[in-house]
Amino acid sequence: MTTETSETTPTDGERPPRLTRLTFHGPLSEARAQRLVERLAASGPRTVLDLGCGWGELLLRVLEAVPGATGIGVDIKGEDLDRGRAAAKERGLDGRVLFVEETARDTARGPADVVLCLGASQALSSAAPALATVEALRALRGLVEPGGRVVLGEGFWEREPTARELAGMWPDADAGEHLYLGDLVDAAIEAGFRPLRVETAGVDEWEEFESGYRADVEEWLAAHPDHPEAAETRARVDAQRSSWLRGYRGVLGITYLTLVPVG
Repeated sequence: MTTETSETTPTDGERPPRLTRLTFHGPLSEARAQRLVERLAASGPRTVLDLGCGWGELLLRVLEAVPGATGIGVDIKGEDLDRGRAAAKERGLDGRVLFVEETARDTARGPADVVLCLGASQALSSAAPALATVEALRALRGLVEPGGRVVLGEGFWEREPTARELAGMWPDADAGEHLYLGDLVDAAIEAGFRPLRVETAGVDEWEEFESGYRADVEEWLAAHPDHPEAAETRARVDAQRSSWLRGYRGVLGITYLTLVPVG
């Protein structure tokens, strides 16, 4: 994954910038993103729907690769959507893409020829994990046109986490929160898909994402150790880093499934 460098240095009165070092909001490299875009573009989509889109970087790249295609990005974070709109305008895509601030659950924005859902399956279901993943796959099946493509970026257990690793993760982490990769692919098949591609993020992609996720704040903390918000910010960032290094590093994987609907 490539990262973006912030052009500004925050002053003592500013809060730390947010995620400016990340191109994608997940462990996704430039090389993998390019391959995904090329394969999706080859299917000749006219419409692209991105659920839980964030700032919609992959959505914008698909639109760049398919002149004439239109897209919709759905998310509940207005700040990320604003970033997506700005990027679309800068790249001359603002006339072909709509970013909407709304929930993806029970969305009426589909069906589309390409549906993206990267690290956002929880936006499609109110069920507890890992049932939410199963329900999300069923929802995605109803949102893709016949012959279309779904790209699902989803977490899975690389192996069974130990009690110590679970204790080091997020609060109330449980071994039942994620499926194993084989079970996840089976769930996609049961939902009415065939898996065209099964690929998983590598160590380099994870490390680039995890470091980039905190880089803005780490640099801000180093420059502003006595800022009124520094103590709270430091505690939050240290806890995030610890949950990765002492908890899910090497245990939690991310797969990118390219799925085609059956029938």
